[in-house]
Amino acid sequence: MNAHVSQGGWPVLVLNADFRPLSYYPLSLWSWQDAIKAVFLDRVNIVEYYDRAVRSPSFEIQLPSVVSLKSFVKPTTHPAFTRFNVFLRDRFSCQYCLSGDDLTFDHIIPRSKGGQTTWENVVAACSPCNLRKGNLTPQQAKMFPKQTPYAPTVHQLHRNGRLFPPNYLHESWLDYLYWDTELDP
Repeated sequence: MNAHVSQGGWPVLVLNADFRPLSYYPLSLWSWQDAIKAVFLDRVNIVEYYDRAVRSPSFEIQLPSVVSLKSFVKPTTHPAFTRFNVFLRDRFSCQYCLSGDDLTFDHIIPRSKGGQTTWENVVAACSPCNLRKGNLTPQQAKMFPKQTPYAPTVHQLHRNGRLFPPNYLHESWLDYLYWDTELDP
């Protein structure tokens, strides 16, 4: 969903029909153009607005900052196995040295030795550690990941995603994000 959002282009937070974000990380955002189109197609309700409007010769509409879907979209229970989700599961840290720089991913058991590209055999690794480990098993390289790789749940990925808030959070979004986290005393 984030692919269509232009830089500084008035992004719109998209909530499910239950007023929860469709996704926390990446945050479910649409471009203002997509949000306006969804309004006209009667697919969303506008919940919050920016202090800005767009005009045509015969029409003016205030830009939405938060919309909610009219139809509930059932959240997925099994996250997709993607490079991004591996990094998110591993909190954007090399599982050998904990660096967050120049991340790639490493097969614990190399593919040449029968290892598969699965949640349980892939971890985030910085390029230097990945090169040092090379085509060796953890025992051969004497390099062991800090945590045993696992297939995460959507809840676990959302929890990790909350540790890395997006660079841009409009004030009108804050009432709809992270409402299930514990409040400060």
